[in-house]
Amino acid sequence: MPLSTPRLPAFDEPGPAKSTAGRGGALHEQPALPTLALLDDEQEWTAFSRPIAQQAGCWESNVLIEGMHCAACALTIEDALRRVPGVRDVEVSSGSHRAKVVWASQAVTPSGWMQAVHEAGYRALPANDAFARERRLAESRKALWRMMVAGLCMMQVMMYAYPAYVAQPGDLSAELEQLLRWASWVLTLPVIFFSCGPFFSSAWRDVLHRRVSMDLPVALGMLITFLVSSAGTFDPEGIFGHEVFFDSLTMFVFFLLAGRWLELRLRDRTAGALEALMNRLPDSVLRLESEGHYERVPVRRLRAGDVIRVLPGEAFPADGVLLQGHTSVDEALLTGESRPLTRQVGDEVISGSHNLSAMVQMRVDRVGAQTRFAQIVHLMESASTSKPTLARLADTIAKPFLIAVLIAAGLACAYWWQTDPERALMVAVSVLIVTCPCALSLATPAAMLSAAGALARRGVLVRRMDAFESLAGVDTVMFDKTGTLTRDAMVVNRVHVREGSTRQQALALAAALAQHSLHPLSRALVLAANSSDGTGLWQVDQVTEQAGQGISAKVNSSGAAGPVFSVRLGSASFCGVVSANASALQVHLSDDAGWLASFEFQEDIRHDAPETVAALQRAGIRVYLLSGDASEAAHRVAHQVGIQEARGNCSPQDKLDFLRASQQQGHKVAVVGDGLNDGPVLAGAHVSFAFGQAVPLAQAQADFLVSGGRLTNVAEALLLSRRTLTIVRQNLSWAAIYNAVCVPLAVFGLLPAWLAGLGMACSSLLVVLNALRLSKDARFERKS
Repeated sequence: MPLSTPRLPAFDEPGPAKSTAGRGGALHEQPALPTLALLDDEQEWTAFSRPIAQQAGCWESNVLIEGMHCAACALTIEDALRRVPGVRDVEVSSGSHRAKVVWASQAVTPSGWMQAVHEAGYRALPANDAFARERRLAESRKALWRMMVAGLCMMQVMMYAYPAYVAQPGDLSAELEQLLRWASWVLTLPVIFFSCGPFFSSAWRDVLHRRVSMDLPVALGMLITFLVSSAGTFDPEGIFGHEVFFDSLTMFVFFLLAGRWLELRLRDRTAGALEALMNRLPDSVLRLESEGHYERVPVRRLRAGDVIRVLPGEAFPADGVLLQGHTSVDEALLTGESRPLTRQVGDEVISGSHNLSAMVQMRVDRVGAQTRFAQIVHLMESASTSKPTLARLADTIAKPFLIAVLIAAGLACAYWWQTDPERALMVAVSVLIVTCPCALSLATPAAMLSAAGALARRGVLVRRMDAFESLAGVDTVMFDKTGTLTRDAMVVNRVHVREGSTRQQALALAAALAQHSLHPLSRALVLAANSSDGTGLWQVDQVTEQAGQGISAKVNSSGAAGPVFSVRLGSASFCGVVSANASALQVHLSDDAGWLASFEFQEDIRHDAPETVAALQRAGIRVYLLSGDASEAAHRVAHQVGIQEARGNCSPQDKLDFLRASQQQGHKVAVVGDGLNDGPVLAGAHVSFAFGQAVPLAQAQADFLVSGGRLTNVAEALLLSRRTLTIVRQNLSWAAIYNAVCVPLAVFGLLPAWLAGLGMACSSLLVVLNALRLSKDARFERKS
């Protein structure tokens, strides 16, 4: 999704301009807020949508949904959007409060389907809306105020209710008891008209649209309790005058609001991580103009080839190459690399990373949808709106369950009405409140969003939430070799030298020639010489490189008057030697006296590959290596990393056949590849990991994208997926046990309303806190 465009302002009804503090404390005018119709301008679509390449004229938009509280709300919004002509697909997540909408531009405009959301009683905002965070903070502050008002009034009401609980017959006169009731009634009014406002407004919206959500039974319970207690206050001699329940009402309102406020805070931690990533790009940047001066321009006006200046503390707005300067960059949110990385002239920088230490000049190579940053944001948005199977099941039963709750409350009220009308209504209130399925709807999305956030901080991006369920059942992992278990670079494995020479001397001489070549083996020789102690210094002249053969030069000792001699570095034929080990990858070094040294190379195995394989095997996973390289090379790498079964000379079809054979035997298979030639096998696996720096751009088939350089992320993801499914099962079990125990108690009148409210709030909070453990599990914390 191209996020190089400036973030859209919040859209609402037009209002007066507001003055806000800008950078450096200067005040600037905030423009009037536009209406939905402004989003119908096709030039604005790329700010919150991306075209779908496979479907001409179709766009995929990610939006925030305001006003929803539960799974039933998510289903209502999905139904409303699917009824709009031109809307092809919809997914709404009750956990992240985000929606993904696929729509055809020939049939509908953004204002059309957003208006449908508005008519359903909710509000859709572009996912990168500039004021989303401010509105979310404002919502949190309002929720806190409502909770504090309810808490303050609850304490006062309970103080007035206490005498009625402890007084013996004759201790309280009728006048004093009535005065206490009137005082409680007055103190309950702010709770009803202010603190309960969101519950009543949502319930009224449901009534108008003839539907049901979780706020409807809760609001009914509050309203019934208030009306029954008010009737007892106004008419102490009536059928409801025996007792009032203002203390119970204010108490369960406080508990419910406290639970929702904590849920809101915990959910914001997940939303904040995605929002922090989406809003990393600056709104404007300094661009070098043809006249030689810099002009600040909007980021969306950047084009490939532009030269820009990035100041310390700013984010790089595009992918490109440094032309001037030397700095450190922070790529933690993009690659999982927690330490600052050094970048100098000629090095690549990626959009979304932060310039930490110095002003630099860079050439823009890729902007918008072509950048790695835009791809990563799109993947995270897709993951935040996708629904796992268990979440779909919970969403499906949410509405029928709520209808059953209303019926159960009515039946309980009818049963008790014959003996005690006052108690009958309070029993119905307890049933309405205690059975609200908040915990059920939060059980799965809360856990999986928490796990996805934990992996994202380690550089692993989740494309589908369903992948957690599949990964937890994996018993076989297939690794590609090149680019996955090994790095792209080669390393010196062995050095053979003629008698009278040393390894250090041979490496130093070879590196003196190799530094004049860009060949990968030359770079490996230079690296090996730099890491070797006691290297000598050589002066090289008349360097000639013969493509595909080697390098020749005249050499003498630097700073010495020694003789000048000819040296050759390259293939056996180029150096005039006979290779003793034709199967090994070798480079030879010769001088005027003949053969001097031979260097054997091998692929650079990732340092954490053996640790990753061992962790998977300890978890009971069978590990295979399938490579398109020669069998000998594949078995050598397999032996070094601890894999027992390896196959070489595998074509993509061979890998796919092996995968299908394993699946037919009943195995659940995960595939880990570099995303370059593993497309078929990645698509065919139960779960797939695409590994490598270029993955977010190159790989669309994988379920997990490992954008950092840590192979141990694969093992961590597998273990975390098992932990996640355990947490989900715990949450669902708790929700089921809670309802199985509390519903009968409420029906039989053994659960007062205040305790029902406390139980519902604590149940939802317990589910969220249990899910939050996934993001704080010490076993998955990054090692420093």
